[in-house]
Parts: sequence; C-alpha cells; structure tokens
Amino acid sequence: MKTNIQEIQPYEADGVVYHADTCLPLVDAVDRKKLKFKALARHTYPGDRLDGNTLGLNSIGYWDADEPQDWGLDWHRNEGIEFHFLESGSMPYAQEGKEVLLTPNHLTITRPWEAHKVGNPNIGMGKFYWVIIDLGVRRPHQEWVWPDWITLTPSDLLRLTTILRQNEKSIFKTDQRVRECFLRINKAVNKDVNGSNASRIRLLVNYLLILLLDILDADDIVLNESLTDSSRSVQFFLNELEKNLSENWTIELMAQSAGVGLTRFTHHCKQLTNLTPMRYLTMRRLEMSKRILRENDGVSITEVAYMCGFATSQYFSTVFKKHEKCSPNEYRLKSAEIAV
Repeated sequence: MKTNIQEIQPYEADGVVYHADTCLPLVDAVDRKKLKFKALARHTYPGDRLDGNTLGLNSIGYWDADEPQDWGLDWHRNEGIEFHFLESGSMPYAQEGKEVLLTPNHLTITRPWEAHKVGNPNIGMGKFYWVIIDLGVRRPHQEWVWPDWITLTPSDLLRLTTILRQNEKSIFKTDQRVRECFLRINKAVNKDVNGSNASRIRLLVNYLLILLLDILDADDIVLNESLTDSSRSVQFFLNELEKNLSENWTIELMAQSAGVGLTRFTHHCKQLTNLTPMRYLTMRRLEMSKRILRENDGVSITEVAYMCGFATSQYFSTVFKKHEKCSPNEYRLKSAEIAV
C-alpha cells in the first residue's frame, strides 16, 4: 500500500483554511499488518493515487479486519461527504455524539461538518467501505458543487442534494443492490492500476448516488430548510471555539472561520448567545480560566492567561477581577478552601 502522506495545498474557503485528514491510525495498523486494506485516494488520504479522471473523489476503498483490532479513528471530520458501508461483521460508530453498533448492510452518511468516529475505542472485526466526495463546502449553509463527472439529471441531483442538506439522518439499513454496488467497488479498486479503472469507478459512484436517492425517497424523510441556514454554521463555529480559545481571535477571523460575513456573524452570534462575539469569547475564556485555576495548582497566573487566549497576565487579571470581583489568585485560594 502506498500511504503517500504528501504535501498538499489546504482547502480554503471564505478565508478559512482546512487541513486534510491523514488517517494515521489506519496507516499504522496497515503497516503492522493488523488488517487488509486497499484504497484509491488523493491528497493526504492513504492509498494508491487517484488520477485526474476522478477529480473530486478524495478516497474510495475498504479495510477487512479478521482479527481483534487495537486502534480506532477518533473524532474527526472529512474534506467532503462520506459514505460508509459495512459488508460483514460489526463496527462501533458514532456521529455528532450518538453512538451505535453498525451491522451488515448499514450505510452511514457524514456531511463535511459532522464529527464522527469509528471504534469505541477500537474498531470491530468486519469489512468496511468508504467513499469520500469533495463538494467544495465545509459549512452547512454553503452551496454544494458536485464533480462534473456526476451524471445524475439536474433534477435528480438537486433532489439528492436537498435531501442530504435538509435532514440530519445519518444511518440507513440498505438492500442487496447497495451491497452489490460496494462489492463491485471492491473489484474496481482492487484491479485499478494508475487510473485504469477510472471509468468504472465513476460509473459505480454514480450508481451508488442513484441507489441512495431511492433509499432517501423511500424513507419519507421530513426536510428542514433551517439546517442550511447560516446561523447553523455560526453555531458549529461556536461549538468548536471551546477547543481553540487560545488562538488570537478577532471578530473578523471568527466570521471567516464560520464562513459568513461579519454583519451576519454578529447577528447570529447575538441571537444564539445573547452576547456580542467578543464578549462571548471573553466569557468562554474566563470559564476556561476558572476551571484551570480550580484544577491546576501548579499553573502560574501568566500561564493560565496564555492558555486561555489573553494577551498578557495583567489584562487577564483586570478582566477576571471585573467579572468575578476577585483576582485570579484569590479565586484559586477560595476554590481550594471550598474543596477542603
């Protein structure tokens, strides 16, 4: 297998830079011969290289684990919409905080902004497929652009896109047609040499999308147009902000990261939190600092300030005292006394 973890220009949209997933736990497991693996991929995804005839297809392949595994793919997002299919065995899977055990013929759908993981913490024994298609989006409100070799009629593609964007259902039990489609993908991937099966792979991906549209239509899914509203993109950003409080945020950078304009970002932030963006950021940083002060006696006030994104310890102390009516040191001492 060629892992080909290569240099690549990260995806950028609305001023936001997104870095591709490298699937390093999978690469390591393959190197240790823990499972069989075959994939065609581009960018930093592992596998033999896809050629220019399938631009937009980031990865297609499978793994086959026939012994207990000691690894998993922790929470991550992909650079496109991803379809997983379990042919055999069982697979612990979670998406947006919901954990399930996949069984044969289960198909999952993950949009680019949906966090998911495979394994709990380790993957199960089974044969597991995936197809990842880059649609040029990273946030819910952005318009999807399918690769030009997707041949569904405009009306069918519009309906498929609308259903996928305007509902959050992610796991489906499929039929024999879907299973046979993935078995054919298995053969096409196995026999490909330097793009020799590009036509067949394009055909199979199109057929998979047609089958998916049949499944979605039969499922009688209720659409919710609000799922494509820019406020949802802002909510995703605010949820992610907790993990990135130490960055040097400005309101402009926050709006760019959410993928919306400055005015719209400010409006949605106020609607969602009842706070202006910079005040919300300050409140989150203060909550983080209080947690560190309570739980880490050995961390200095200066270190706490930098960990939480404050430019200086003096500014941190000033803001902290204004909101908590005591200094960070006094708060730490009071918390210690309460704990005793």
